[in-house]
Amino acid sequence: MAAPRPPPGRLSGVMMPAPIQDLEALRALTALFKEQRNRETAPRTIFQRVLDILKKSSHTVELACRDPSQVEHLASSLQLITECFRCLRNACIECSVNQNSIRNLGTIGVAVDLILLFRELRVEQDSLLTAFRCGLQFLGNIASRNEDSQAVVWMHAFPELFLSCLNHPDRKIVAYSSMILFTSLNSERMKELEENLNIAIDVIEAHQKQPESEWPFLIITDHFLKSPELVKAMYAKMSNQERVTLLDLMIAKIVSDEPLTKDDAPVFLSHAELIASTFLDQCKIVLKLTSEQHTDDEEALATIRLLDVLCEMTANTDLLGYLQVFPGLLERVIDLLRLIHVAGNDSTNIFSTCASIKAEGDVSNVAEGFKSHLIRLIGNLCYKNKDNQDKVNELDGIPLILDSCGLDDSNPCILDVPPSEFMPGASAWRPSQGSRLAFSLAPSLRTEPLGRSGGRVAVLQPAQRSELGFSGRGVLQSA
Repeated sequence: MAAPRPPPGRLSGVMMPAPIQDLEALRALTALFKEQRNRETAPRTIFQRVLDILKKSSHTVELACRDPSQVEHLASSLQLITECFRCLRNACIECSVNQNSIRNLGTIGVAVDLILLFRELRVEQDSLLTAFRCGLQFLGNIASRNEDSQAVVWMHAFPELFLSCLNHPDRKIVAYSSMILFTSLNSERMKELEENLNIAIDVIEAHQKQPESEWPFLIITDHFLKSPELVKAMYAKMSNQERVTLLDLMIAKIVSDEPLTKDDAPVFLSHAELIASTFLDQCKIVLKLTSEQHTDDEEALATIRLLDVLCEMTANTDLLGYLQVFPGLLERVIDLLRLIHVAGNDSTNIFSTCASIKAEGDVSNVAEGFKSHLIRLIGNLCYKNKDNQDKVNELDGIPLILDSCGLDDSNPCILDVPPSEFMPGASAWRPSQGSRLAFSLAPSLRTEPLGRSGGRVAVLQPAQRSELGFSGRGVLQSA
């Protein structure tokens, strides 16, 4: 008489094959774990069985890494590995009990080791890519909202897994590994990241290649930008294209609908110091653009983006005061405006004709909006700051600005102000010494009709601008 078959295992009232030995059994488990009630009642022994299958199948991958002739035997093992990861991934969804059980079995270390082996396999199989993706999804789910699991994932995955995955050609692998990094990072681990800057720079590159992916974006805005030390170290090591990407995200953070918090303000003051000091050191690099062979110079483009960041920082009340007294900044900006203006007048170059320049425009052409942003920064630095207003006057900045704002094709600084907006401010305006000088120098530039819109064109020097109450952002714009 044949021995009786062992009774099937139960999971929350659902009949299941036992022991779990084959692909169909794993698929059944994966399907069952889609429901919360099944996840919450799963016995720990099931995860031990899944781990046993994962270890056994991993042995085939190890053999294939050592002996390429064994690759042809990978197909069935990769199917089992994929389904193991799917099963474990589903089991961890919003279930800390399962996360803890699976972690305590040592499954995270096995998963990370296996994923690292995937990078060593020199084969192009869809089944390998699928197993790779599912393994990363499992690590992301077991770390989600579970600090103990995050610590174990970080211990096993940092830095090798991130170095292997963040620059992978597969977009999903980059996204999933970014999710794991975002979930695992905290203030202490950020310090470790400072010692492995290649990972941080890989995140910047990932955002460059996949700007629509939320995880690299969130890593940069929610973690990197909260660490002035990391940003400073990264900036020194990055390429100019990567610097532009980082500066763009810094701008996005400053101008977002959510204002900087009390915790953000001191951090961004540190960023302001880095941006201002770097601009002071490098701003004259922009003059290389006057030469035809340098019209697409990436270093100059990065310097222009520094100016954009300074404009947005000085439009933020939490950062304005610090930059208004930053040593040498106002003087250097006026000096650079003078050099750019002279260069544009002396010869035909990229600064000579800037028709329809917009101060708010993206710098697709490296010179677009540069003069207008210089003037905008001068205006912001003079906002309610008599010392800086007087300094502009002493440095002959007012004639320079008015000359830069002549009503011609190279004008970067024309204001289109509807009467309803201009007149109330004008009625409250009391001219200062600087503003009286500006109007005495160019009385014909006070206002000119601007066509059918009914508006007027007004050219304002910084003291007027502050007294009229214009905001720091978007003040200077051409027609």
